[in-house]
Amino acid sequence: MMVVTPALNFSPELLLRAQGVKVAFFDIDGVLTDGGLYFSEYPEGHELALANDGYRAAGEIIKRFNTLDGHGLKLLQRAGITPVVITGRDSHVLRARLNALGITHAHFGTEDKRPAAELTLQALGLDWSVAAAMGDDWPDLPVMARAAVSCAPANAHLEVRARAHHVTQAAGGHGAGREFCDLLLVASGRYAGLLQEYNQ
Repeated sequence: MMVVTPALNFSPELLLRAQGVKVAFFDIDGVLTDGGLYFSEYPEGHELALANDGYRAAGEIIKRFNTLDGHGLKLLQRAGITPVVITGRDSHVLRARLNALGITHAHFGTEDKRPAAELTLQALGLDWSVAAAMGDDWPDLPVMARAAVSCAPANAHLEVRARAHHVTQAAGGHGAGREFCDLLLVASGRYAGLLQEYNQ
């Protein structure tokens, strides 16, 4: 069997900071999507347009996700790192995408993200010392500031990029999430083994 040498390189300081991560918090818009919001018109005569389950039946109906990010999130789970989504929005398409990725820890319609993150940490029996976070705008800063390692996509707000431990080369929705997943996988020592499985 041919042994594959990974092409990825991260600084030793960054890898040391990311060692031991057990949970990773992700924003959605601008991180796992390009940040664009696509809205439809409400059906005529339905001012609120709510479905029976309480989700918005019209309004934001389209989100663009990147398959690289999706596979990275699946790899995190295989490596024992729990991905958690905390987002200020909610929609059928978002929930369907997270369900397809097997992400069971998510907070929707949440602008105050720190308490949501702390609830998840408590539920998992973890603390901030084993948490990672990725965000692109000011509402993500309270979570990023407390995490052991934080990341921002290339298109994040300047203040967020300035406070992140790592800024990806890719923009949100264009593989930035995968870059962060790769960093966490390399730091966990699982990256090379997972890559090897695809090169047999």
